[in-house]
Amino acid sequence: MSMQDPVADMLTIVRNAQMMGIQVVKTPYSSFKIEILRVLQEEGFINAYEVISSGNKKDIKVTLKYYQNKPVIEKIKRVSKPALRVYRGSDKLPLIRGGLGIAIVSTPKGVMTDKSARTQGVGGEVLCTVE
Repeated sequence: MSMQDPVADMLTIVRNAQMMGIQVVKTPYSSFKIEILRVLQEEGFINAYEVISSGNKKDIKVTLKYYQNKPVIEKIKRVSKPALRVYRGSDKLPLIRGGLGIAIVSTPKGVMTDKSARTQGVGGEVLCTVE
């Protein structure tokens, strides 16, 4: 079975692992996923990620973050899907939980948070929201 939306698959792996209290998960490698995980780590939603190579296959090992035995990520939701892309200008980017959450946006200047995109005055594709 072919994977239609690898980003949604990665977000689901993270969501399911945190519901089960799992510390480390693996997901198939892609450079786009690495950029999303970089933003999540910079914002303090995950502890770490690393690329693992075994032969000619690469995976990403993600170390999830918990605080007082509760997952740091309360909710993670895919916004833009392959069948329905969601693009917003810098002035129309969503504000998640009054600024407590983030929206991850793919812009011409790279993958960044909604706050960074607003500061730089760029819009783009809203990939997902994290609370």
